[in-house]
Amino acid sequence: MPEIKIALAGNPNAGKTTLFNHLTGARQHVGNYPGVTVEKKEGFFQHKGQEIHVVDLPGTYSLTAYSVEELVARDFLVGERPDVVVDVVDASNLERNLYLTVQFLELGVPLVLALNMVDVARSRGITIDTGKLSQLLGVPVVPIIARSGEGVEQLMDTVVAVAADNKATLSPALLRYGPDLDPVITKMTAIIGEHQLLTDLYPPRWTALKILEDDDQILDKIRKASPPLADELLQLSQTVTAHLQQTLDVYPEAIIADHRYGFIKSLLRQGVVTRQFRTDRLYASDRIDKVVTNRVLGPIIMALVLFGLYTFTFNYSSVFVDWLAAGFSWLGDLADTTLPDGPLKSMIISGAIDGVGGVLGFVPIIMFMFFGIAVLEDSGYLARVAFMMDRIFHFFGLHGSSVMPFIISGGIAGGCAVPGVLATRTLRSPKERMATLLTVPFMNCGAKLPVLTLLIGAFFSRHQARYMFLATVAAWLVALFAAKFLRMTVLKGASTPFVMELPPYRLPTLRGLMIHTWERTWEYIKKAGTVILGISILLWAMMTYPGLPEETRSAFDQKRQELSQIMSAEEMDRALLAIDQQQAEAALRHSLAGRIGTALESVSRVAGFDWRTNIALVGGFAAKEVIISTLGTAYSLGEVDPEASGSLKDRLIADPHWNPVTALAVLAFIMFYSPCFVTIVAIAREAGSWKWAFFSMAFNTVFAFILAVIIYQTGMLLGFGG
Repeated sequence: MPEIKIALAGNPNAGKTTLFNHLTGARQHVGNYPGVTVEKKEGFFQHKGQEIHVVDLPGTYSLTAYSVEELVARDFLVGERPDVVVDVVDASNLERNLYLTVQFLELGVPLVLALNMVDVARSRGITIDTGKLSQLLGVPVVPIIARSGEGVEQLMDTVVAVAADNKATLSPALLRYGPDLDPVITKMTAIIGEHQLLTDLYPPRWTALKILEDDDQILDKIRKASPPLADELLQLSQTVTAHLQQTLDVYPEAIIADHRYGFIKSLLRQGVVTRQFRTDRLYASDRIDKVVTNRVLGPIIMALVLFGLYTFTFNYSSVFVDWLAAGFSWLGDLADTTLPDGPLKSMIISGAIDGVGGVLGFVPIIMFMFFGIAVLEDSGYLARVAFMMDRIFHFFGLHGSSVMPFIISGGIAGGCAVPGVLATRTLRSPKERMATLLTVPFMNCGAKLPVLTLLIGAFFSRHQARYMFLATVAAWLVALFAAKFLRMTVLKGASTPFVMELPPYRLPTLRGLMIHTWERTWEYIKKAGTVILGISILLWAMMTYPGLPEETRSAFDQKRQELSQIMSAEEMDRALLAIDQQQAEAALRHSLAGRIGTALESVSRVAGFDWRTNIALVGGFAAKEVIISTLGTAYSLGEVDPEASGSLKDRLIADPHWNPVTALAVLAFIMFYSPCFVTIVAIAREAGSWKWAFFSMAFNTVFAFILAVIIYQTGMLLGFGG
């Protein structure tokens, strides 16, 4: 039997990804759609011998291309033409979810409705007649509970049956849009059909609706396909728009949305939905929200939740971190004893094992952190965080929709600034959007997390969770005040209103949590094994070459010979060890990276950064994870005493230059200086100009350095550096 390709579509929080995980399990992979960083999830499974390829589309409320997610979902349906589209609908919020369903019907895709969370609907006293709903919509409707798998078998039976039916490609639904729009739609549909304008992609009536909705992508395609027809169709649209503005003070898209919701309401009132309880009944989610989103209790609960997340992460991951550190230490010792001396041995031990091993050593912490964040996401609590933060964001000149880019970028630690920058596309105000994308890099992304963990674990080990929590609070405060500064200077303008729908609370499934945790952890591991490995080896080369001049090496050799003639054997061992240490440090200083770090030291010393730290911070411009690997390489290249070898944390603690004040200054600088190179590129693309990308690099780095100087000088003045 040929493979069946299905697409899972639906609103955010409708349970689409839960169904996807239930169907595919481990047989799935995650990538990105071409040209954008929107996540693309694909998987495979078999149903009664039938191989099924399933694609989890981004969650959308509409097929009108207001956001990149909506555009990606629509382009996939039109370009890939899956055999069946499974529209996952939240049964407890049917009216809102069916808005997308109506658009699928108008597009004419082969459709199966998966009525998810029927258990939640029942608990709210809502009963849905799926047979009646199927009859009125003209498509199969299957009730399911994706979390437990109830009804999924029947759903897949229906999907296979629809895919096998040659008549599965439905005729597009014909909704009526009132006396003002219907005549125009009919006229535009006739013109589009007669000239075969985009008819290979879209039904003519659907294209007409998109023109009236002022859909940028469709308008661009029409202009490219036929400029004269585009002018004629746009003239019809502009005429009816002007008429609606004069008579009703609305735009066509508002009329279209109203009639779609009117169709849905009339459909639901035909015996589809019955309610046992009063509609004003406080459901469980509402009762919980009365507490967790309370103006006073909400922020306190949020702080406790975040502190609990960090406590859980550090208390339970430490033993695994120690095991990994011991494993990489053993691997380094093995390489040291088995490989012959030379550049290859140095590259493997200092460049690969100490460099990449330092990054991979934090995998347990990353896993525990991601697991905790997955619990917050899957339960619906993160949406409440966004809701609560909206009031604060407005004070700082931002929009409620700015909250999710901040969270995605690492607002609860462990995110990434690149998707955070791209998530700003949901903001309608250009100035709010610009202020958001310039400040999301201040969040503690997953790349910064190992560096913060290293320094906090080394110098503030008794209060790791407390310091990580304070680092998170500091990141939010700095980002918000930076946004306020930008909105008061270069990005002046008023804040726009924010409306958000809160999903119901759900009990996360262990399967879903494991899949989400592993996906994010695997991305981290892949980055360490590819990008970080490459940069680590490059930086090792920069820290190794050129070697010491012959006359300098000869001077060290001569000094050894002179000491051997005047010292006892025991004194000689200590003296030779000191000379070896001096030679290793001289070689590192003489290297290309050492020269850069030393040149910067004349400025950086006021912030407490020595030349080795400078090398790591310069590497951090490429990727923040490189800071760990570069420090590991720099300190291992200078290590000559085999009995003194240990983890990077131990080496930093033993180094006389490092102390709690220095660590705090370095922490502050790393948290807030220039975004990594990939984020800079993303900012340039989203802002439409490289000037904003360079502004971000300069603004962040200058601010971070000033903050580090203040911390170091104040701390040393008060005597905390001892």
